[in-house]
Amino acid sequence: MKNILTWSILVLTLPTENATARMRFWRALKARGCAVLRDGIYLLPYSDEREEILRELANGIIENGGAAHLLRAPSLDASQDAEFRTLFDRSDDYANFVRSLSDTRKTLSGQSNSDLTKLLRRLRKDHETIRAIDYFPGDAATRAEVAFQEFIALVDTVLSPGEPHPTEGSIPRLSRNEYQSQTWATRQRLWVDRVASAWLIRRFIDPQARFIWLTSPDACPSEVLGFDFDGAAFTHIGDRVTFEVLVASFGLEDEPGLLRLGEMVHALDVGGSPVPEASGFEAVMAGARQRASSDDQLLEEMSVVLDSLHAHFAMDTKSETRKRR
Repeated sequence: MKNILTWSILVLTLPTENATARMRFWRALKARGCAVLRDGIYLLPYSDEREEILRELANGIIENGGAAHLLRAPSLDASQDAEFRTLFDRSDDYANFVRSLSDTRKTLSGQSNSDLTKLLRRLRKDHETIRAIDYFPGDAATRAEVAFQEFIALVDTVLSPGEPHPTEGSIPRLSRNEYQSQTWATRQRLWVDRVASAWLIRRFIDPQARFIWLTSPDACPSEVLGFDFDGAAFTHIGDRVTFEVLVASFGLEDEPGLLRLGEMVHALDVGGSPVPEASGFEAVMAGARQRASSDDQLLEEMSVVLDSLHAHFAMDTKSETRKRR
């Protein structure tokens, strides 16, 4: 019986006299990706978390005048196991998502940065919704991930022209003492990685830093320190974005909260594991970018937000450290 799965099975009769409650429970079952064995019998691959979700639904159904029984059982054999797995096939969902990306590509031209940011946030949520109930991801999930990353890259070229390409190599450890009162340069019309990197430079590396905002990377003077563009002194290396490269370069990994902040910047800049605070920061960034009359003003406004987020992440980091002790 190797590799045979165990299943949580919910047998129910929805309330007959309460159409609103009936619809609410049906939507909840669908949102959690339950497969339908037949009318009134729903299935999920077993885990403690999923079974608890079904238990809460069962209790709610009973409280609203329905009937519900929660069971747990393994597949009888490999054939039945494979049959049950096919009930969770998300290929159609992924195909529809990829089609929506293709259709949306045709509408990008002429949209404002704020609209593009909202659009990307909505599509990211759609993608994450499918992934959350894809209990047996396969080729369709991989194709959708590739298509979405390509779409994100396309939107980034509109939001942030001149995004750097990652280079290979190690990150040398540098002394902050040798990087004081410098002039730093990056592309104008700041976006997430650039604004966070500028904040990091001024807060933790070079408090007297001066910044210039480039119309093009080619306009960067040879005597200044460039960041976040191809050929800059500090830019993407491997899978690290510029913010993360700066943290590693100047030995700031032990500064409470900066690694968590780096995870958020990484997720917003090139994708990756979702960070709960990311969508809120992205929305504030888009709004501030619309309002700010200059990149200096934008950096000033977003520095307040980054100060607060850093304090939040630092507090969480210290709390987690105390728990481990």
